[in-house]
Amino acid sequence: MSKLHKFIPFFLYLSILGLVSCRPLEQTQASTSVSQQNQTINKLFLVKQNGKYGYIDQSGKIVITAQFDEAFDFSEGMAKVKVGDKFGYIDSTGKTVIAAQFDDADDFSEGLAGVMSNGKMGFLDRTGQMIISPQFDDAEDFSEGMAEVKIGEKWGYINKVGEIVIAPQFEDSQNFLQGLASVKVGSKWGYIDKTGKFIWNPTE
Repeated sequence: MSKLHKFIPFFLYLSILGLVSCRPLEQTQASTSVSQQNQTINKLFLVKQNGKYGYIDQSGKIVITAQFDEAFDFSEGMAKVKVGDKFGYIDSTGKTVIAAQFDDADDFSEGLAGVMSNGKMGFLDRTGQMIISPQFDDAEDFSEGMAEVKIGEKWGYINKVGEIVIAPQFEDSQNFLQGLASVKVGSKWGYIDKTGKFIWNPTE
């Protein structure tokens, strides 16, 4: 559930950066600008009133009345909210789309969200259908079609139908970015591709 990203040695990052960054700077800047503009459109902001959470728009108008015990930013048009001790999801009108029923939950990413039920993590879609049944000890958001999952004390990767693509074998891991993911073996970090092959062997 939402691991804090571990510090990767700076020299290792710089060494890999040249391998994975091939888009022109202008294209990258343009893509970033468009993305930021899209995120700004119809953005809602969290507010707290009388111990409950709701949302306002950019003018300060209340859009979703403060009614939740916890609430979070919207992602892919949905926001996770807590009612009592359970998590569910609402849309941008405040309508409950997926009833609060989970012990914990993550944001939507690539159309799926990780949820915890009876101590195990699985993934559901935006309709609330469980696409990947709760079976993992921990899990992270999907990125580039793959998600980190933990079985026992080891991390590996699954695809969007729940198939294990890279067997759990790492002490820690990060999500895929431009085809590579950083993984920890012992006390060392390296980079793997989507087949699990090391393209940079673990180093201090």
